[in-house]
Formats: sequence, C-alpha cells, structure tokens
Amino acid sequence: MFQDHAAAIAMPVPGHRRDRHNSPRAKKRGLIHQLIKGIAIMASVAATQAFAQTSAGTAPVATAANGVYDLIVGTYTGGKSEGLYVYRFDSKTGDARQVSVAKTVNPSYLVVSKDKRFVYAVNELPGDNGPASLRGDVSAFGFDAASGQLTFLDKVSAQGNDPCYLSLSPDGRYLFVANYSVAADPGGSFAVLPVEQDGKLGASVLTVHHEGGGPVKGRQDNAHVHSTVFSPDGRYLFTQDLGTDKLWTYRYTPDGSRGLVSPAEWRYTDVKAGTGPRHLIFGNDGRFAYLTSELAATVSVFAYHDGRMKLEQVEKLAEPGFKGTQGAAALHLSPDGKFLYVSNRGDANDISIFAVDAHSGKLKRVGRQSSLGKSPREFAIDPSGQWLIVGNQNSDTAYVFRRDQETGLLEPNPKRIDIGSPVDFKFVAP
Repeated sequence: MFQDHAAAIAMPVPGHRRDRHNSPRAKKRGLIHQLIKGIAIMASVAATQAFAQTSAGTAPVATAANGVYDLIVGTYTGGKSEGLYVYRFDSKTGDARQVSVAKTVNPSYLVVSKDKRFVYAVNELPGDNGPASLRGDVSAFGFDAASGQLTFLDKVSAQGNDPCYLSLSPDGRYLFVANYSVAADPGGSFAVLPVEQDGKLGASVLTVHHEGGGPVKGRQDNAHVHSTVFSPDGRYLFTQDLGTDKLWTYRYTPDGSRGLVSPAEWRYTDVKAGTGPRHLIFGNDGRFAYLTSELAATVSVFAYHDGRMKLEQVEKLAEPGFKGTQGAAALHLSPDGKFLYVSNRGDANDISIFAVDAHSGKLKRVGRQSSLGKSPREFAIDPSGQWLIVGNQNSDTAYVFRRDQETGLLEPNPKRIDIGSPVDFKFVAP
C-alpha cells in the first residue's frame, strides 16, 4: 500500500511480453544520404504528432473516401435508450442515419481499437441509488465498420463502482478503466484489463485504489477517479481524481522493469482544493495539456515535459456574473489544434470556444454556444473538422453544428438527432 494518501495497489501482476571525401560521386552520395535522413526525420515527426493526438485512448480515424463515417454513440439506458447506437454520418451534409443498436446497460463511455475492429464500453453501475456491493462492468464488441454492426464478445468486471472512462494503452495490450465510485466503499479506483487477440477482455490484472478526499461535502467525501489518460510518448499514465483534487502520475512499463504500472517519484500534480479535476487531453504536439475541473467549472492549461505538469493558466467557463449551477465536463481540440471546446452543464448548458496560441498553448475565448438542451456531457468533432456534435443527456437530443474552421465558431440552425440520454461519441472510418 502506498502511504501519504497515495494509491493502494491490489492484485499486482508484473509486466510481460512486449563525409570525408570531396569527389563529385561522394558529394552526390552525401546529398542522397541527407535527403533520406531528412525524409526519415519528417516521417518520425509526423508519426509522433499523430500518436500525440490518439494516445489518450481514442482510435485513430482515417479519412473516409466518400466523406461518410460511422458514428458510435454511448448512452444511459433505462429511459428511451437501449444501448450503443451506430449512425452513418455524412461529413458533406452533417446528416446522420441510424444503422444499428447493440443492447447493453449504461454504455456511457466507449473507446474504439486502433484497427477499428473492436469497441469497448463501460457498463456504468450501480449509480447514485444502487447498492455499493454491485460492481460495474466493461463490455467488448466486435465491430464491422463496413456494415456498422456491433457483435457482443464478452463482459468483465471493472473491479469498482460506476466506471466512467476508458483508454487503451499505446501498445493496445491493456484497457484502462476509471471507476468514479459514488460510494466511499470501495471508493475511486482504476483497473487494468488485458486485451486478447480476438478482442475479448481478460479479468483485471491490476486494480489501483485512491485514498483521500476534498473540502466539498457530498462531492469529495472520498476519491473519485474520473479519467485515465496516457502521455503523448506512452510512458506515463495520468488519473484525474475529482475527489482528491489530484492528477495522479504513474509510469507505464509493460516490459516489467518496474511492474506494469508504478507511481512516479513525485506521485501527483496538485490542483486547487475543491475544484474537482475531471478530464485531461494533450495538445497535438504534446507540449501542453488541458484539464477540466468539474466543481470549479474551469479549464486549465499546463506546460508538459517528461511526466511533469506546470500550471500556466486557468479560465472560467461561465459568463461574468453567472449565478446558476455549473459542471465542467468534456474538452476536445479541433483536428488542427487551433481551437479548444469545453462543455459546461448545470444551468449553463453550453460549450465554450477558445483559440489556442500555438507558441504558449494559452487560451483566448472567442465565443460560446448553447447546447440547446440539458446536460451536455460529451461531444465530438468529426475528422473533417466541419462539424461538432453534442449530446444533451437530460433532453434526449443531440445537435450537429456546422463549424467555421477559420473562426472556430459554431453556426446556428444545427441538425437535430433524437436519441435517449446521449453521452459519448466516437467517429470511425469504414
């Protein structure tokens, strides 16, 4: 067990598997060598940037030849929803057509494998009123992008309550699941599930429980792990804990040199007490990270280097003088990295739009857009960058806004999709 309010690790399993001549001919060889070297460096940089955009568990999305993508939507069930929905999304028009549904309980967050053959979704249980003895699950599905069909493969325990976030390790061997846990027992945790060759999931090989709390009564009485995000180079795992006001930092060493996951020497990055850190993403070049703090309704900018975060800026999401309730939720960058979008729930129900300074990573507000419903928890920008779709969890609607790629603003008169309790959205190229 780690001391000093650190994380307690249960069921540890060690990592496993995985030019001196001046002749014309010499000069020509030298030029060719330099050209090849330059191409290799550019390819390396391009690969690094591509990885930085997908290292947080999001499957890479290829460009669809005809501009049509599969759009997978996670929901809360029990009302009008039956589970995971698949739509065909036309990036030329912004139209979405439902093609299938896979019945499963509360698939409120999902992730797609890098080869697009598998989809993993949490089964968020037990919820606010369920027995603490009931654990949540994670379900695995085979996915046929051509037909848009999901096929259930298996389901394993999340080893905690209220799983709410998933991320795949950079090597694709493990699925990390964050357990928010409304109940103090078992409390907030994350689990590591092995991914088999056939896409199925194995039982957890590692479960890490966080300890501690924060000053906000009723929301920070115990740990609440809200997201598990890998650094751009894949060497570090950050777990954002709303209950303890910390970004816990772990080393990921699948070669077994330090165990599969181990705490970094500095253990965590503190954030202001009572702010409730929720979701974290990295900029396209990996030099900056952006964090939503749910309880404070803010977005923060951090300079990032080799596992360490340095706070650079904090921006409030609500308009000056706003008096209602708030709840910062998701944040996503535009594909070109020039704009950051952040959702805010409660009575705000809108999306803040910020321009990103390419040099400093800092944010400048350029606008905000009503979500046209209640509780916009998650949203997504399509791979073409032309559209932003946001789900209103408590209004049974999603809206598809056309996005101005020059200004970052969202245009009025969006297209509406009626769907029960929409939460999460992932685009996949057929």
